[in-house]
Amino acid sequence: MPKSIFINLPVKDIKAATAFYEGIGCVKNEQFSDENASSMVWSDTITFQLLQHEYYKTFTTKPIADAHAASGMLIALSRDSREEVDQMVEAAGKGGGQKDVREPQDLGFMYLRSFSDPDGHVFEPAYMDTSAAV
Repeated sequence: MPKSIFINLPVKDIKAATAFYEGIGCVKNEQFSDENASSMVWSDTITFQLLQHEYYKTFTTKPIADAHAASGMLIALSRDSREEVDQMVEAAGKGGGQKDVREPQDLGFMYLRSFSDPDGHVFEPAYMDTSAAV
């Protein structure tokens, strides 16, 4: 079995968050979803677990950070082309997120843009042409 990663994210509105993640290409796994959580599959090994705030609080004694005001992490997602990077950022903007929360970066061999989801979690879709890296 391949190693997998489940990224647990606190969200204020589970329905809006679910729609947003579907809009950027995730598929909801109904088996692990209910009124408190949406299991949003990104790939065979990566799943975003969207957890309503009250439910998220059952997993930690720490307060939930306001991702609009502070950064706790940046989630980079590989894409197969520059066009896929652009499509994902545009979909995020149309789905209620904020696109290009920082300036896009074109390093020649690597192309990166960013967006935040409606709860302020920041993502960075990236395309890298390893054959052009120096």
